[in-house]
Amino acid sequence: MAYVISTALHKCLKISIAWPTNSILAAILVNRQRFARHAKVLIFNAQNKNPQFVLFPKFRVFANPGNGGDGNHLNPICIDEDNIENSNNHSVVPLLSAWSPPKPLWRGLSVLVLAGQVFVRVLRGKFHRKNTFQQLERVGPRSVGVCLLTATFVAMAFTIQFVKEFTRLGLNRSVGGVLALAFSRELSPVITSIVIAGRIGSAFAAELGTMQVSEQTDTLRVLGANPVDYLVTPRVIACCVALPILTLLCFTIGMAASALLADAVYGVSTNIILDSAKRALRPWDIISAMIKSQVFGGIIAVVSCAWGVTTLGGAKGVGESTTSAVVLSLVGIFIADFFLSYCFFQGAGDSLKSCMS
Repeated sequence: MAYVISTALHKCLKISIAWPTNSILAAILVNRQRFARHAKVLIFNAQNKNPQFVLFPKFRVFANPGNGGDGNHLNPICIDEDNIENSNNHSVVPLLSAWSPPKPLWRGLSVLVLAGQVFVRVLRGKFHRKNTFQQLERVGPRSVGVCLLTATFVAMAFTIQFVKEFTRLGLNRSVGGVLALAFSRELSPVITSIVIAGRIGSAFAAELGTMQVSEQTDTLRVLGANPVDYLVTPRVIACCVALPILTLLCFTIGMAASALLADAVYGVSTNIILDSAKRALRPWDIISAMIKSQVFGGIIAVVSCAWGVTTLGGAKGVGESTTSAVVLSLVGIFIADFFLSYCFFQGAGDSLKSCMS
């Protein structure tokens, strides 16, 4: 009986067993990393058949052989842990069984997996529509004020630099065109995305992280709702739809603020600014800004949601996930902006611009 129990525990639970002569004792070695101070010992007495739980310090296995014929009087015997570990070295360990991937690696893979799941669900129409409209209201109308305010002051700061230098060079009629190209191609989509990443991306990561550590996502699965359909996909759709509209509004407000400042401070007429912008802009410049903002919105939503649903470690983990999500979203925006600008305005991008001009 002792041999059968020992073999079963060793195969199923991977624990080390020490059997004395006159009583049956199962000594369980607890993982050193999980319980660093005590080892739990489960004692089965052969006479009274009642298990006893005993805590001993310093990871030793204590056997209790019977002292006498009845086996009721037990004396502890200490067995060194190292001897038991050495005796188990002959067992076959699967390759890479103790290796776990670094946290940034599996979190990065989770971003790719989540993006693929969202793409498939959007194509199939499997997402919660009520949540989608709620997130659209949150990302769009509730973010208009801070986006327009930021775009206004950034545009005026650039106007001061451009108008001052162009006036000194006698190129007043080119100021509007340069500002329009800078705002449409780079500043408007990037500035809008930065604001949304700080305001919305952090909120997404914090909300989903809190739901993950409090096991609310597991509750959704128990109720039969897929967390990707219910939580993630509506947020991604909302960001991809709302950001192009916000970018267009920021571009319009930025150009208006630049024209008013140039007229009021440097004496460059508003009509000159607007005429120059009209001559320089092409439809492809506005379309490229819309495409950029959609890509940036997808990056913000997917990264923030992926970092939220992979949160571990309670409140501290939620804070770390929120910070990491915002930082990685900003880095992803800048990297994607470079590659999109290279594709849109070099080679094929020039061909598309000439076709639409």
